[in-house]
Amino acid sequence: MKLNSDYWENRYKTNEISWDAGTITTPLKEYIDQIEDKSIKILIPGAGNSYEFEYLISNGFQNVFVLDFAQSPLDNIKERVSNCNENQLIKSDFFEHDDTYDLILEQTFFCAIDPSLRGDYVTKMKSLLNSNGKIAGLLFQFPLTDVGPPFGGSKSEYLALFQNDFEVKKLETAYNSIKPRQGNELFFIFTKK
Repeated sequence: MKLNSDYWENRYKTNEISWDAGTITTPLKEYIDQIEDKSIKILIPGAGNSYEFEYLISNGFQNVFVLDFAQSPLDNIKERVSNCNENQLIKSDFFEHDDTYDLILEQTFFCAIDPSLRGDYVTKMKSLLNSNGKIAGLLFQFPLTDVGPPFGGSKSEYLALFQNDFEVKKLETAYNSIKPRQGNELFFIFTKK
């Protein structure tokens, strides 16, 4: 199975988006609520319907960008968030995107890419962050499988993958996951080394 833009577009068109909670999830909402500087530049890669983007915009953050492989979720965002600018919705392959950000929010993207690309993900994340930039969000915590997406992983796997390029500020089981994901999510904050 090739996880390309056609694959993801088809998932949205056939409404096979079981990961879509229909709203911002509690761990990301509570994290965003603690951010004081609303001028920071934020990227949400593999954004999907990105309720996080909608929440950020409605709370005064304007320097926010979403990136997705598929057009349908970007159209869905544009329909819901009428005051966003066209340039905030980026249709692109994450690995080909070229810009820099202060914060990158991770919500279901890492677990959706082919596990063979995880090392490339870390390298790309590092290149997309400003010198004091950070990645924050959620990673799934269940055994890595060949059947996905989503693909799982463990705290020890994530530490081994990220620790050379990022300082691990936090990596712990999310205490405030939505009910279907309780016990299966790690909340993390990694700063660029």
